[in-house]
Amino acid sequence: MGNNKMIPRNSKSRLPNPDDFSNYLTNDQIIELAKERLDQGPWDYLVGASESETTQRRNRLAFDKVGFRPRVLIDVSTIDNSTEFIGQTLRIPVLLAPIGSLQVFDSKGGITVAKAAEKFGTIQVVSSVTEPSLEETMESSSFSKIFQLYVQGDWEWTKNMISRAEEAGYKALCITVDTAVYSRRERPMLSNWIPISQRNKVDPKWRASLTWDDIDKIKNFTSLPVMLKGIATSEDASIGIEHGVDSIWVSNHGGRQLDHGKGSLDILPEVVDAVSGKASIILDGGIQRGSDVVKALIMGANAVAIGKMQGWGLAAGGLDGLVRVLEILEDEIRVTMGLLGVRSFKELNVNLICKTEPVSIPHEMSSWVNKSEDRIL
Repeated sequence: MGNNKMIPRNSKSRLPNPDDFSNYLTNDQIIELAKERLDQGPWDYLVGASESETTQRRNRLAFDKVGFRPRVLIDVSTIDNSTEFIGQTLRIPVLLAPIGSLQVFDSKGGITVAKAAEKFGTIQVVSSVTEPSLEETMESSSFSKIFQLYVQGDWEWTKNMISRAEEAGYKALCITVDTAVYSRRERPMLSNWIPISQRNKVDPKWRASLTWDDIDKIKNFTSLPVMLKGIATSEDASIGIEHGVDSIWVSNHGGRQLDHGKGSLDILPEVVDAVSGKASIILDGGIQRGSDVVKALIMGANAVAIGKMQGWGLAAGGLDGLVRVLEILEDEIRVTMGLLGVRSFKELNVNLICKTEPVSIPHEMSSWVNKSEDRIL
């Protein structure tokens, strides 16, 4: 499992030699290599979602329903696709979302992602249920990192985890709030594969009993900025602002928790209205292309985060594979900005987008034209 698994190269393969990822021109190619290198169980865990996978498909559909209204005859010979987030300059506004079983896709897990994030120039959000420890991951690179917390114990346990993150030097604390009940993720279930994060049994009552009172206790205890990941309504975004949350992370867990929810991008406008500039906004779910990043920023997000694409890059080629995923996203962002007639994210505005009709059936890879559902399952 993971990118350490060697495979024979098929003479008919369309893929370049993975010893040099600069030869990989599209993320389509990287996904195909990841598929070759992963066993069925980890692949199903990475690409699948809960039950009918309706929420996951709507994540993609939400982006497909947004079209561009480009402006022309504007000097776009210089384009700046960098941004500022939590005091850190990012090469592109794309964070690396927390993944609980990174070590399945690369044997060094969080350390490989940390080094890739530093090499490229973006922020890693380190999952509290991945390996190695939060301290080892932090020490592996000097670039800013955010610590993601699943509350899996009592208040003393929670305080200890937060203190460890503070002492290690994390720049913010991200609390995932949409996993009160673990969902039915049928693809890995049918593969008889259990995610590593689920193999060490933890009493489910801790996540199930998490409330706004606990968020207040955490806010009062830590000096770190607090993010809430898993906000899917304007009501909860408003309550989060009332409780002094520093960042609202719009997410439906990539469609991996509640099925039949709205796509993340469809949720974004009501959250932006509710937040009214009082907190930063992150969005994940369905991000596959640089044009998706631009759409999300036009609609009010400050940054986006990638999960599946991160996993594909790691599975295909570890550090080099993930960096190449980000490089391709960067080029797509640059092209989109130039063809829209904007030179920086400050020039983005809602007049550059419109409602359109989708032209393909959405699924977890539907933004790549040669990825039919039959080929990817």
